[in-house]
Amino acid sequence: MNDFQATADRVEIEALRGEFSDAAMMRDRPRMAALFTVDGALRMPNIPVELVGREEIRAGGERLQSQWDFFVQTTHPGTIVLDGDTATGRTYIQELARTLDGREGLNYAIYHDRYRRTEEGWRFTERVYEVRYLDTSPLAGAAPGPTTSFTEPAPAERLERVAAALRANGFAAEILDDAAAARARVKDLVPEGASVLTGASETLRLSGIDDDLNASGRYDAVRPRILAIDRATGADEIRRLTACPDHVVNSVAAVTETGSLVLASGSGSQLPANAGGAGHAVWVVGAQKVVPDLNTALRRIEEHALPLETVRSQEVYGVPSAVNRLLVLNADPRPGRGTVLLLREAIGY
Repeated sequence: MNDFQATADRVEIEALRGEFSDAAMMRDRPRMAALFTVDGALRMPNIPVELVGREEIRAGGERLQSQWDFFVQTTHPGTIVLDGDTATGRTYIQELARTLDGREGLNYAIYHDRYRRTEEGWRFTERVYEVRYLDTSPLAGAAPGPTTSFTEPAPAERLERVAAALRANGFAAEILDDAAAARARVKDLVPEGASVLTGASETLRLSGIDDDLNASGRYDAVRPRILAIDRATGADEIRRLTACPDHVVNSVAAVTETGSLVLASGSGSQLPANAGGAGHAVWVVGAQKVVPDLNTALRRIEEHALPLETVRSQEVYGVPSAVNRLLVLNADPRPGRGTVLLLREAIGY
């Protein structure tokens, strides 16, 4: 191996180790799993955890990360020993963490690594985590208050990142300038005469999409029909109408940078169509609804969307709203069934 190739391999392996820490800090489990070979292993004897294969690593990372209140991992360069298309190495780690059940501490650890050159570039074939120092004394500091704004539109680069993640998860995703553009695009996506169910969405109301679909007479609008049915005697008919229309058009409470859609509902009546009952789905999403991950999405619902929806619900129905049902769409098993229209502006809540 010539000196240039050896240097290039070392740089790529070092970047691989840095990306692992970045994926951990950003709670991007699919990206973390993709840094391993398909038969790669992540072993943590001190925890103890042993994960083999990308799916186990993704799912195991999700279980671990769901327990964090906060987590900070710093990676320090270690050794790399090259041997053709394989290599070994050590990475030095410092971590601060607090879990949701109050456990906290500082530790220093080593990752004992094995690497392999693949068509995707260098990947881990094994990472073995060894704790060298652990201090479980109460941490002097604390995680700062929420830094994610629930009202400010996400910048262009975040929208592009979200759109790419959605497409990777089987959704169609488009970035549009504003609500007027979304209104026009919905008319393209929903053919006249189709049965269409709209969610109880401020985004649809404010954009004019709700009126277009429910009051124009151009569609077989489901919502006006169910509003005319007596709920005491026609509950079964309402349930059937809302479950499987040709199209459902709605918004979401949050969309994550890892490509998940999160919907919340008090009754759950609109969720079956969104989950898969409708033949086609369109979600119109303001740029302020972009969040880093599912934990932040749930916080956005509880801390931001629910109080605003409660005000509306009190005015319209005389009762407060509640998050009785949650729907998380991590991917679409029928690619192209659902289209997400991401707006560059904030609309709805």
